[in-house]
Amino acid sequence: LVARSPAVLRGPARPEVVLLMSGAAKADFLPNPPSPGLGGSLRVSAILDRAASGGRISPAEALVLFEEAPLLELGAAAAAARRRLHPGNRATYQVDRNINYTNVCVYRCTFCAFYRKAGDEDAYVLPLDEIASKVEETLALGGTGVLLQGGVHADLPFSFYEELLSFLRDRYPRIHRHAFSAPEIFFLAKKEKLPIAEVLVRLRDAGLMSVPGGGAEVLEDGVRKRIRALAKAPTGKWAEVHREAHRLGMPTTATMMFGVGETYAERIAHLEVVRRIQDESLAEGKESFTAFIPWTFQEENTALDGTVEVSTGHDYLRTLALSRLFLDGVPHVQGSWVTQGKKIGQVSLFFGADDLGSIMIEENVVAAAGAHNRMTREDMVGLIRDAGFTPAQRGSVYDRCHAPCCRFAEGGEG
Repeated sequence: LVARSPAVLRGPARPEVVLLMSGAAKADFLPNPPSPGLGGSLRVSAILDRAASGGRISPAEALVLFEEAPLLELGAAAAAARRRLHPGNRATYQVDRNINYTNVCVYRCTFCAFYRKAGDEDAYVLPLDEIASKVEETLALGGTGVLLQGGVHADLPFSFYEELLSFLRDRYPRIHRHAFSAPEIFFLAKKEKLPIAEVLVRLRDAGLMSVPGGGAEVLEDGVRKRIRALAKAPTGKWAEVHREAHRLGMPTTATMMFGVGETYAERIAHLEVVRRIQDESLAEGKESFTAFIPWTFQEENTALDGTVEVSTGHDYLRTLALSRLFLDGVPHVQGSWVTQGKKIGQVSLFFGADDLGSIMIEENVVAAAGAHNRMTREDMVGLIRDAGFTPAQRGSVYDRCHAPCCRFAEGGEG
């Protein structure tokens, strides 16, 4: 169970970690741990105990846990942190729909199977009446929100985004508008020669309510360059979009798509970016990340297919648990049944996740890369209950939105 996942490349040799023991700094180097698979070590136990009780762990300590902590001990610590943050036995979910309004994209990310070039036979931009039909079906199924996200389409004017948002705001006030990832917003800023903050103000005024964390992949620019994601949004620009959204009073989510050959250290660099933004946003006292959502790269139909060893369920659970322990200021961590399947989705609730995300009435991007897991509302309720938790439907941003779209979903099964 605790062998190193082949999906992760071993990074450069790390220095010995000086632990903080019993609240006081001790400069004693603990002995090297046994090999993975043969149990933990004193230093692993000390880090896990502190993290589970709410202490902050350093990047170096996180690397120790990634490399050396037995999987079940890591999961138990993450579960303890989850219980501390969310007393009780509740696990939440959402009923919403991903509306991919266009598949045309100027970028050629090697991990993406969804994009099309302008002029391709199957390229599209959804008309408003088709989007309206999707929203009406979402409402009929008890949905509370839509996630609007597409390729980065060079020919769509700024007015397209504003008109789409205002159309949904005016016609469907009971639908939360969670829309446009950092690369889409960054591209609008470049195209219109506007500051990112001004782009966000205009979108907010048109009806944007919150910003999804998509387009993050791994927030380490060396990795982003290798998978051709750097141009669409360098790490600093992804971070700027979320910082500015928080300052403007809009909650956002943070994501990580991993398993593209990155090292554990590069995953931790990603987590550091998210934690730093959250610390700053919480200090400013306006808005912040509601949740962290990690999932694994799906290789089918992508340019990376066959070139990297994809993450296993073991690697996913290890990364999920470490995320819960490291991101002490992010309130929610979401399990990914969409990429991992329903059973690992259930197991994620014992590895730090307190939420299983959306039932996904519709999703096209990950499906294009081979992930075809689907679920009804009844399936989700049963899945959570069978794992021993109490299911509760939530809105798009948990308890942050009190508009009609999310009000009814605060607490019950729906």
